[in-house]
Amino acid sequence: MSKDILKLEPKDLWKNFYELTQIPRPSKKEEKVRAFLKKFGEDLGLETIEDEVGNIIIKKPATEGMENRKGIILQGHMDMVPQKNADTDHDFEKDPIDAYIDGEWVTAKGTTLGADNGIGVAAGMAVLEAKDIEHGPVEVLVTMDEETGMTGAENLKPGLLDGDILLNMDSEDEGELYIGCAGGVNTTGELKYKGKSVAEGMVAYKVTVKGLKGGHSGLDINLGRGNANKIMNVLLMKATEKYGLRLAEVNGGSLRNAIPRESFATVVVPEDKKGDFETFVKEFEAIVQDEFKEADPGVTVTAEAADLPDKIIDEKSTKSLYDAVAGCPNGVIAMSKKVKGVPETSTNLAIVRSEGGKFYIETLQRSLVDDDRDKIAQEVRDVFEAAGFKAESSGSYPGWKPNPDSDILKEMKEIYNNKFGKVPEVKVIHAGLECGILGATYTNWDMISFGPTIRNPHSPDEKVNIATVQKFWDFLLETLKHVPEK
Repeated sequence: MSKDILKLEPKDLWKNFYELTQIPRPSKKEEKVRAFLKKFGEDLGLETIEDEVGNIIIKKPATEGMENRKGIILQGHMDMVPQKNADTDHDFEKDPIDAYIDGEWVTAKGTTLGADNGIGVAAGMAVLEAKDIEHGPVEVLVTMDEETGMTGAENLKPGLLDGDILLNMDSEDEGELYIGCAGGVNTTGELKYKGKSVAEGMVAYKVTVKGLKGGHSGLDINLGRGNANKIMNVLLMKATEKYGLRLAEVNGGSLRNAIPRESFATVVVPEDKKGDFETFVKEFEAIVQDEFKEADPGVTVTAEAADLPDKIIDEKSTKSLYDAVAGCPNGVIAMSKKVKGVPETSTNLAIVRSEGGKFYIETLQRSLVDDDRDKIAQEVRDVFEAAGFKAESSGSYPGWKPNPDSDILKEMKEIYNNKFGKVPEVKVIHAGLECGILGATYTNWDMISFGPTIRNPHSPDEKVNIATVQKFWDFLLETLKHVPEK
């Protein structure tokens, strides 16, 4: 069914995207796609560079008569977010993505699609192999590990690229031009716990929170969606107090930059509290469903009988976990006063898990203001440390300060208006685009981010709108044709 995508227009772009879906490329596991992209450039006879960290740069000379135009860098990232539904059998390090056409969209069966940022990379590849489009000097920069650390952008060396204008193709609303983005930082908590024997007269349950939409922790953070870790923690705290619940293990969320959709816990309760506990879970589910009936109507909370675990976690450490998760801020902290409708500062309680005798909590803070990013990260560390956790922040990256007087912005607004009969919206995005990092290294670059319409990135509901891919491609070609002279 995937090959139906090859019939879509523009054919070369969709062909390249299809090939990318066949190559496993989760973040930090990009060896196969890196080799594919390098071979792609070399097979075209173009100068192809793999830098020290694993970014790929492919350079294409200007077409005849366009040699005096400013150089354009077309930029995307090679990795994708590996998210799947719990009932989907898929190995992101081995299996191709099962993409298919669903009406006006392309999506995938039970997994993320990888349109973020496979569509942008596919567009760059199509420009490189095209023989019938006009353009000045073009360089395609495909960075590695954007989704989990922006490692490729962070380690890109100066002097490798010659262009003057960066077109980042990693935005997700066609008809919008992005000129600024949030910076981010990761904050983690870690605590050792002790295993204890299960007392006599206890019964075990697997508690599950699922059916939430999840989504991108930047783009979707202001939509009021449920956080599976927060929901699970409330249930565990209440049941511990009311029914003597004891925690054996917990595993919620999977990626720092995705709102957690699912959480699973193994617990034990006294056998004489079994009926009360089961009733409590059903009543709790009804409360949660009512709370999220608009933003997350599919949420379910269940408790199913399970085998007794070998060990449970000591009470003191369990209380520390509950306190840390309960106290950890989550969601939008402040909306921007300068950019209407855009979160200024947010934090995502992404992962809560027990493994190997330790609790791990992973969060991601974002802000358009670097000082506010650092302030909320400090607040998260304070909460973790007050609960007895070891806390640290790492992987900080800067925001991209908007330049409303950008020359390429003016040019692209006019091009879009002439081609499609309306002026594109100019926006700032509450997500971590690579532009802020790249622009700190290549300070001469004039930068814009744009792309087709993608919905539900970082979740198994990810999909890309077919018609907007054509518009995105047409807009890109028209922009290349009208790049100003040096």
